[in-house]
Amino acid sequence: MKNIVIVGAGYAGILTAKKLEKKLRKKDEIRITLIDRNPFHTMLTELHEVAAGRVEEDSIRISLQKVFAGRKVEVVLDTVESIDFEGHMAAGREGMYPYDYLVLAAGSRPTYFGVKGAEQNSYTLWSYKDAVRLKERIHECFRLAMGEADREKKKELLSFYVVGAGFTGVEMAGELAEYVPILCEEYQLPRELVKLVDVDILPRTVPILPKKLSGRVEKRLDRMGVTVMLDTGVVGIGSDYIELKQQNKVERLAAGTVIWTAGIESAQITKEAGSVLPNAARGRIKTDEYLRAHGYENVYVAGDNILYTAKGEDKPVPQMVENAEQSAHTVAHNILASLEGGKPEAYEPKFHGVMVSVGGRYGVARVGSEKHQLNLWSFFAMFSKHFINMVYFASVLGWNKIFSYLKHEFFTIRHCRSFVGGHLSNRTPSFLLVPLRIWLGAVWIFEGALKIAQGWFAGPKLREYFAGAQGWFDSILYGTSTAADAVASATAAAADAVQPAGTALFSYRILGLFDVMMASGTTLQQSTLNEYGFKLNVPLMNWFADNVILSSDGMQVFLQGTIVVLEILIGLALIGGLFTTPAAAVSLGLQFMFVCTTGLFLGTVWMIPAGIAVLVGGGRSLGLDYYVMPWLKDRWRRLRTVKRWYWYHD
Repeated sequence: MKNIVIVGAGYAGILTAKKLEKKLRKKDEIRITLIDRNPFHTMLTELHEVAAGRVEEDSIRISLQKVFAGRKVEVVLDTVESIDFEGHMAAGREGMYPYDYLVLAAGSRPTYFGVKGAEQNSYTLWSYKDAVRLKERIHECFRLAMGEADREKKKELLSFYVVGAGFTGVEMAGELAEYVPILCEEYQLPRELVKLVDVDILPRTVPILPKKLSGRVEKRLDRMGVTVMLDTGVVGIGSDYIELKQQNKVERLAAGTVIWTAGIESAQITKEAGSVLPNAARGRIKTDEYLRAHGYENVYVAGDNILYTAKGEDKPVPQMVENAEQSAHTVAHNILASLEGGKPEAYEPKFHGVMVSVGGRYGVARVGSEKHQLNLWSFFAMFSKHFINMVYFASVLGWNKIFSYLKHEFFTIRHCRSFVGGHLSNRTPSFLLVPLRIWLGAVWIFEGALKIAQGWFAGPKLREYFAGAQGWFDSILYGTSTAADAVASATAAAADAVQPAGTALFSYRILGLFDVMMASGTTLQQSTLNEYGFKLNVPLMNWFADNVILSSDGMQVFLQGTIVVLEILIGLALIGGLFTTPAAAVSLGLQFMFVCTTGLFLGTVWMIPAGIAVLVGGGRSLGLDYYVMPWLKDRWRRLRTVKRWYWYHD
């Protein structure tokens, strides 16, 4: 029995295990064991979204049991504390794990660079627990500030310092800045009491990015109300203060919460392994080109724990997700080569760029091939970020996680905190209604244009249409055609209506108030939807038609013109998603009028349920109502009478 033990279920560990299992699943003599202290894989790049309340906590957890369900990988919950490299044994708190091949993929942890009080008094952001703890702390600060009478104490509670302007620091600062206005409204606190600062000793934010993109990041943070302090060191952190150093001058400032994102070092077990294995750069293990630890051909290193400079490069591989993914492939390949006598491959990573989000709506990215890369920002950068995340999820948990990600990031997103706003969110009935809404609008425009071509503005038409339609039903249902004969020469439709070749389906009196009738213009075997006519015979509507609509030629022309204008306006409104609710309501009103006067063929009855479907909020998805209605709602809420009588909703 050959044992492959993988320490750590981070990006590198989980992918190494999957790649090995795929190739070795039919070999019972090989056992793969994945050891981690948590039963889940954590999306470290998305921690800031949970900490600042954009997504739910479960969105950054991926169950290891789900990942490896049906696969020959033994998932063990334990913390490896030491490794005997000579005896080929990993020692955990709960057990001993012999190995023939060992993969160190334990990841990283925060480092504090010796800053006084930093570890004791700051909040880190490097694990699932960190994100949940920080989220609770942020809400606690706002909750306490709401009940605090002293203004200065309020300001202290609402002072947030993010230490570090790299990827994690910038993303946390941006996410928090986006969340603050929401929290201020929730806890009834003025925005000016909140202080947000991102501080770093470096001269610019995210220095791995081109200078131009760093400038965009800093400009965006400034617009969001974040003070960016660069070339500034942190020399001390207390329970209610932070000490900053600029040009040899130290200043102590009140700080309610300090979030530490300033740097990382290797995990404790990797640091422990470093007492035997060659290491440097905060505990990273030195490897050869095949990602084997120097001196140990059965010990492989993956992800953040690697200290290796690829051929032709002048810096070690970066500690980023793409390095974890590509190193997992190389480690898995080389273990398989060792087991099966194949040829190992050297690690030659090809990185395709980096990206950073500044809140849920904006980001910057440098992406492309190794030799040709593009600068992206705003929509395109965020699109790239989400697309790359989904590619990774496809390799970890397939469609299950992709759907979950889409749900958290778009379909259930709160407060429109997405780069597409809330257009895809289920805060609206459904973005899937958009094609139906647009098609319904297009049909209404067609109907209006057709009536113009038929001369509805030129002379009275309604008497002929009403009589012709009623004659069509009478001739089929009751065998009479008097009404139809009177207008047989007026229109082709009326001429067809007097032909007795149709089929009567039913005619019922409902509650003694109105008649429901349905007929086909031909035999049932030959009928299509457009052959079936449906009509309501409502006495009150008949009286209104006879005494108002048909009272004069002038009234007919006026109402005909009104109908045509309404049809075109309804169509334009529905296509644009503007005032969708009243447009859909008028659409339903016209349909009801048509059902009660001329009737409807089943080929057009679909317009009734379509109008109902888009009646409430149908324009909030990819429509102008998404912008117009909140603006109107805000103005409406400001009216004194409205506020007094609560004629609004949140």
